[in-house]
Amino acid sequence: MSILPLLPLLPLLASAPTPLTVVEYASTPNGFTTPPRGFNSFGLQVNTGAQPSFAFNQSSILTQARALVANTPASLLSSGDYYISLDSGWSVGCNGDEYGRIIDDTTKFNISDLASTLHGMGLKLGVYVVPGIFSGDGDKTIEGTDISIKDTWGGHDNGLCRTDFDYGKEGVQQWHDSVVGLFADWGVDLIKLDYVTPGSPSPGGATLQPNTSGSVIAFHNAIEKVGRPIRLNISWKLERNASFFDIWEANADSMRTDQDLNAQGGDKLVDWPTTQRAIENYRQFISTVIQDDHLPLTIHPDLDNAFIGNAENVTSVSDAMRTTIATHWLASGANLISGSDFTNLDDLGKKLLTLPEAWVDVANFTARYPMQARNPGTGQNSSQQLQAWIAGPDESGDAVVVLVNYGPDQGQGGFNTSLEGTQNVTATWADLGITGSYDVRNVWESEDLGTFDGQISAQLDEGESQLLRFQRSS
Repeated sequence: MSILPLLPLLPLLASAPTPLTVVEYASTPNGFTTPPRGFNSFGLQVNTGAQPSFAFNQSSILTQARALVANTPASLLSSGDYYISLDSGWSVGCNGDEYGRIIDDTTKFNISDLASTLHGMGLKLGVYVVPGIFSGDGDKTIEGTDISIKDTWGGHDNGLCRTDFDYGKEGVQQWHDSVVGLFADWGVDLIKLDYVTPGSPSPGGATLQPNTSGSVIAFHNAIEKVGRPIRLNISWKLERNASFFDIWEANADSMRTDQDLNAQGGDKLVDWPTTQRAIENYRQFISTVIQDDHLPLTIHPDLDNAFIGNAENVTSVSDAMRTTIATHWLASGANLISGSDFTNLDDLGKKLLTLPEAWVDVANFTARYPMQARNPGTGQNSSQQLQAWIAGPDESGDAVVVLVNYGPDQGQGGFNTSLEGTQNVTATWADLGITGSYDVRNVWESEDLGTFDGQISAQLDEGESQLLRFQRSS
């Protein structure tokens, strides 16, 4: 990395940099100040060739959990932020217990036993749910009431063995209270609420109701009552207009900003085109937050699982691209839950998942200050192949900066350019919205780069990036 001569100001006059608005996270509705970390099962569930010995059951989940603990320093695990999150398929598919509550499929899991075991390992447990109540449970009575389940229905069958609620009816909140109360008794620490609309596209065989935002409110209200810290993560690719964003931000701890990132079948976990799309959706998300003045922000983005732990023959993206994924997930203050096979981490995967400078210093900073796009050459926030981002600066003037070359747009990146090979990426202080001198450190290389004043540059190949810590020079 080197300092290049300052660019002349004249070409910038036609498109002056936008003044920097520092984005800051506040405590989430359920009381969390950091995003969750850990493992989610879905990537290994659907990409079966990536880890043929993985079966979605308690034994395989505990194998992943033990591998995560073995490969993660105790100093990181002691944060209490590490979760083992079960995705779809852990529960009985089309009916609940005598009160219509969601229950575990005992041929695969004993949830209370699993939670106890994970807690003993210093980990927490997450489970997956969708809106609505089982269509076959209509004649059952909601726990603690004399309300028949069918009297809470709105009449719409969503194709997932469930009928949607009429959220204005008595009994709807009581049912959510009973479910979350059962989860709390089991020891559940995180609820992933999927297929929330508006936003989620209807999957094959399902017909999602246009608006199930009431489920988010009901689960949040139930969490408030149980007296146990439980995260509420909602998905997928949720509507970001002001009306619904206000609901998400008032009730959930994180929200998915994109569709599924995994490669959807086969023996690889992820690909670069969908990664470009996920990053572009985050750019849109954080730009909207600034534009609509949702500050401070009380909900974290979820860019989906970070597939960074395994070598290219499993993950299918290059080492540079894996590093870029890790950089963007960390710098955005997003959920840091991985879909990687923790039993098969390579050396780079271990570093990307555990390097203290990234997972303590940077992550603690960006859990308060997420990054935003600042286009090289203009300081605007549009989609670009050669991009710069800044998180902060904080009260001391310190910041995190990312320089990146996404490579040619593969159809979903949003920037529609195809610059091939190594490119120079230069961001001036005017682009970034800062002033003064900074001591700069390359985080992944654990290397001090020196003191910079005015601009910074990097030669970056396709898919390559640099994660930089900026500390105000004395």
